[in-house]
Amino acid sequence: MYVSNRFAMKSLMIAGTGFLFLAGAPRSRAQSDDVAGQYVCSEARVAGKSVTCTAPPLSLKSDGKFELQGREGEYLVSGNWVELNGTVLKSRAKREAGHKIVFRFTNSKGACEMIYERRVAEMGKTKLG
Repeated sequence: MYVSNRFAMKSLMIAGTGFLFLAGAPRSRAQSDDVAGQYVCSEARVAGKSVTCTAPPLSLKSDGKFELQGREGEYLVSGNWVELNGTVLKSRAKREAGHKIVFRFTNSKGACEMIYERRVAEMGKTKLG
């Protein structure tokens, strides 16, 4: 019985130490490859109306860095959200099905949406999605 209690206590101590280590660990800046890639603005809506999207491409790198029209910074994936954090640009976009990232914001013209789709290169060809 004494050996069994010692084993149980030792197991609890190891498990507790492991839990504290994981709970206190900082979030990794490196991002998964399922989000990293080149994105182009495929659609834009202003006040509910579709408009031609002329926004520059968005590059999400696998090391957790992004680039958008010469602006650089870091991004973090948190659930279904992609958070951009740069010196000039700070924004949050929602991940949606089909490798889409949707930025929603309000400006003087009303509610706006910018839908970016990931470009995938296949055997020398480049296509959306």
